[in-house]
Amino acid sequence: MKKFFFCAKNREDYRQRCNKEIRDKKVFVTEKDGKPMKKFSDGIGDDPQSELVEQDIFLNHLKKLFKLSDKVFEYKLSCETGIEGLRFDFNFGLQIEVPEGNYRVRIGDADTGEIFFDNPVLIGARLISLEQYFIRWHFEIFRDDEKIFEHTLNLNGQKVNLVINGGLGDMLSKLQFAREFKRRHNCKLTVVVPKYMRELTLNLYPELPQAKKAYFNAYASYHPAGTISWLGLGACDTRNTPLERIGGANLGLNILPPKPTFKPTAPPVTSAPYVCIAVQSSGTAKGWFYPGGWDIVIDYLKSLGYRVFCIDKNAEETNMGLTVKRPEGAEDFTGDLPLLERANMLHHAEFFIGLNSGLAWLAETVNCPVVMICGFSQDWAEFYTPYRVANRLVCNGCLNDLRVNFLSTEKFCPYHRGTERELECQKKIHPRQVINAINRLIADKHLTPPLGGI
Repeated sequence: MKKFFFCAKNREDYRQRCNKEIRDKKVFVTEKDGKPMKKFSDGIGDDPQSELVEQDIFLNHLKKLFKLSDKVFEYKLSCETGIEGLRFDFNFGLQIEVPEGNYRVRIGDADTGEIFFDNPVLIGARLISLEQYFIRWHFEIFRDDEKIFEHTLNLNGQKVNLVINGGLGDMLSKLQFAREFKRRHNCKLTVVVPKYMRELTLNLYPELPQAKKAYFNAYASYHPAGTISWLGLGACDTRNTPLERIGGANLGLNILPPKPTFKPTAPPVTSAPYVCIAVQSSGTAKGWFYPGGWDIVIDYLKSLGYRVFCIDKNAEETNMGLTVKRPEGAEDFTGDLPLLERANMLHHAEFFIGLNSGLAWLAETVNCPVVMICGFSQDWAEFYTPYRVANRLVCNGCLNDLRVNFLSTEKFCPYHRGTERELECQKKIHPRQVINAINRLIADKHLTPPLGGI
């Protein structure tokens, strides 16, 4: 059965962006008989006016971005209609399987009344929405011009999967919306997270059932991903949306829910007041590269009487030609430890100093105050902390620059790569700025350093 994608957003917008990406050789396009596949289809069956997008480009791009198998759209759709060969579900966007015959399908949004697709389907086909986020779909099926079936998305009482993946910060930012989504739709929600996240997720959200994988026998599944792709996979562009709101945008929730309650499962590792630091992030280029900066800050913390623990996964990491090591002045608590153990350690710490990283998100989640050293993104790009440290007097914030496509890793530092200004957003944050943020945090939180001194 042939697969076809349809668009909720205007097809012309996708065509213009798609064709530009193809010209720039950024899109994987299959070839047939040595020639590129045509970019857009002429329709399904005999209708030359069909607005369906040629499936080959979109299917291959979807598979590439999500690392999907060839069979991701081959499973049996979970919802029956009572009409032979006509099935549907919402497990990867809206999918409707239409048998061969004189059918017409009309698809739209139940809230706005907008019609996305209204075309004959004369051959056996599976229609798949290009958009993968929450839309209150409504569709109608006609046979020989007579309406034989219609359905509006309604999650009430239905089995729904919420599939959370990505980096640690991405997952924590998306999980916070799960309870509100379940409450608002009164659905039987199951969350699917990687193995290393399950113990921590159970602690934070004990009322949410978990599954090891998403079985497509549910009514609907949501994969709230952020993207800067030209495809409409997500509801927003991650470059101009705070990470803490992307999960909500993809789930149709225009709210910022309360933080979960973390319940520590172990006592502090020491009775002495301590501070946790992390000098690494998912990309080495996110590091703080002021010469000797970490050493200066660690010496200052020690002068206040704090012990300083480095809790990175690796004591040393090299990426994109840059090497980041644990500062010698910090005690070595690096290692690939269970997240719950890291969460306990952060919960009991006086505060955390790090980068735009998963550990910063973990600290925020377990109510450990965060000093974030980060100039390559804007102040609003992650979660809010009043102790964000950046130098806005140099080139900065390119992570949120709509002119930059960070799917291409060689474009990190897109404006000054290979020059003396490369990564100046991370190199020219002065230790004095970090120490000032530490002092404000200590005052705001009414902390008492063991040796005083501020």
